[in-house]
Amino acid sequence: MTKTDNPAQRAQEEERIRSMESHGIKPTAMRLLVYRELERARHPLSLKDLEERMVTAERSTIFRTLTLLHEHHLIHAIEDGSGAMKYELCHSEGDCTSDEDQHPHFYCEQCRRTFCLHDTPLPHVPLPPGFHATATNLLIKGICAECLAIHRC
Repeated sequence: MTKTDNPAQRAQEEERIRSMESHGIKPTAMRLLVYRELERARHPLSLKDLEERMVTAERSTIFRTLTLLHEHHLIHAIEDGSGAMKYELCHSEGDCTSDEDQHPHFYCEQCRRTFCLHDTPLPHVPLPPGFHATATNLLIKGICAECLAIHRC
């Protein structure tokens, strides 16, 4: 854990530690760094994105950390069609196996970022008899608002 004199930062770090421990994860320095980077991001990040943000960390260490956080349901893994898995923190009160944190994603074909659409409801999809859904993945592709604004100028 990093030392800080700032009470707000110290409280945030303690919350990260509690979150990890509640998911059965020992909060090592590397795990806290990856968690912090995912927390800071405004959109899901790929392994490459994290590697670029964490230049002193080795790719294999970041990957193992992501795998562990995903296996313990602290983060989501999103397939957005870009060829790279993207990761984001789970924001449900329980864990990411619940329906609470399922939401659609938007993949911008221009800037190649993936956005969480937390306020967009998932459509109900009726399943045939005998089928039981455990997760839903809805990905919408197009051009994000930022890229549209840049290209309209």
